[in-house]
Amino acid sequence: MQNKHFKSGFVSIIGRPNVGKSTLLNQILQEKVVIVSPKAQTTRNKIQGIYTTNTEQIIFIDTPGIHKPTNELGEVMNQFAYGALSGVDLIIYLIDATKPIGLSDKVIIENLKSVKTPIFLIANKVDLVKNNEELTKNMATYKENNIFKESLAISAHSGYQIDLLIELIKNHLPFGPMFYPEDQLLDQPERFVISEIIREKIILNTKEEIPYSVAVVIESFKEYTNLIEIYATIIIEKASQKKIIIGKEGSMIKKIGTEARKEMVKFLNCKVHLELFVKIEKDWRNKKSQLKELGYFKPKD
Repeated sequence: MQNKHFKSGFVSIIGRPNVGKSTLLNQILQEKVVIVSPKAQTTRNKIQGIYTTNTEQIIFIDTPGIHKPTNELGEVMNQFAYGALSGVDLIIYLIDATKPIGLSDKVIIENLKSVKTPIFLIANKVDLVKNNEELTKNMATYKENNIFKESLAISAHSGYQIDLLIELIKNHLPFGPMFYPEDQLLDQPERFVISEIIREKIILNTKEEIPYSVAVVIESFKEYTNLIEIYATIIIEKASQKKIIIGKEGSMIKKIGTEARKEMVKFLNCKVHLELFVKIEKDWRNKKSQLKELGYFKPKD
């Protein structure tokens, strides 16, 4: 039975890598629930962030950036993203307001043309736009496709027009139930968030080669009275990468661990003991069995 005073629904956020999808979700929830970095393809999984007020509950689905894959992991990430186009009430197509339409955008738009779900064109990073005429011109190029119900320029970083975006979303949602408890912000377990925190610190602290070839596995997560003990393994593909992760006399892995532990303490609201280990798994991004073990395949796969 529908609630005539409460709106709810699922909203997918899709777009190219590094357009600010995760930053937008964190801004909407006013909480860092997904990791963010300047590196493309930071988000690998489909993550649901839950926004709840007295009048609505919006479940936002943050997806990996749609790109031309170069390995099996890339294929899986695209599957996650395109899979989020179905079974939702609304789609936000997020673009970078500072850049003109590109080939990847055109490919995404072609996929969107067959979708019956309402689509919003949202231009992010307007705080970085130096020429408003160029922004207007870019937006017009996208709108020529006539597939967008609404369009809006925002800044996920500063929060500019985020309230207006939420209001537009609410107007397009059906009346319905509360799908999640009102205090829940994320559909993922603590272990997932912990592994993502570690991966973020690796991405932010290491060279270009590392971010795309690293995965994190939580081997042990034990809760005591005033302490949570976490053991995690960092998986990389080459011996040279292992040296980078560990650093001179263990300096890098210590730095990664220290930064990750500080954020875990805030997230878990408890003291944390963190131990990190490094393991080489050659070419793991192209091995379906390992991808499945690492959670990069849907159960049915």
